[in-house]
Amino acid sequence: MITGRNLSLAFGNTPILRGANIDVPFGKLVAVCGPNGAGKSTVLSVLAGEQKHYQGDVYFGDDALANLTPRQLSRRRAVLEQSPSLSANFCVDELVRLSIPMELPPRDTDVMVRNILGQLGLSEFAKRRVDNLSGGQRHRAHLARVLAQVYANQTLFGAGYLFLDEPTASLDILHQIAVMKIARSAAQNGVGVLVVLHDLNLAAAFADDIVMVNGGKTVAAGSVGQVFQSKLLSQIYETPINVDKHSSGRLVIYPELQDLAG
Repeated sequence: MITGRNLSLAFGNTPILRGANIDVPFGKLVAVCGPNGAGKSTVLSVLAGEQKHYQGDVYFGDDALANLTPRQLSRRRAVLEQSPSLSANFCVDELVRLSIPMELPPRDTDVMVRNILGQLGLSEFAKRRVDNLSGGQRHRAHLARVLAQVYANQTLFGAGYLFLDEPTASLDILHQIAVMKIARSAAQNGVGVLVVLHDLNLAAAFADDIVMVNGGKTVAAGSVGQVFQSKLLSQIYETPINVDKHSSGRLVIYPELQDLAG
């Protein structure tokens, strides 16, 4: 399990995190939610080892994040940033293969790449240059890259974490659901999954646990039902929010729009 305790970070004189706490167990999908500027993506970047000047403690199991080498860290977690970029114009197949450690046998690599591209609806684009894809296709190609990394790590080293920073932001509804199903499947296969989401309904549908961040602090953490309460969400988002239960048992979250009527 990854544990983050009392995480604080400032950019210049501006505090971004003010003592956030978070746990990411193996086999669970944890969604970090909150308003714009709350510190959600910063929490993820601290846990991923991408921020060097934070205060607090981050542990991957018994190992302090500060003591892990870049190579060790790359074998434990894979990160999909909000706006991933490339230093060279690889084709999709090449991009995915780049993330797989050379220790994985070539035949296993071929099968893994083929399966992941199929999952993400990218098989027909395997030989297309990433820069020639649409925005949504490009984002799915990078998701394929980190999925290959985390599954290869799990195969070779027995563990893995997947960090996804707003992975559905540039996707239509069909592909949003497809991506979240893949993230959910990764958790069911033993991967610890941390997802930053703005869409509370996607979080309610797919997450095991919710961490609400506001003002750089963890203001609530627990199961979907424990955290997604109308009063709490209305306070955090500073607007009335309703939480109802669908006939399927899932929560449906929506803002109160009565004041806009007429």
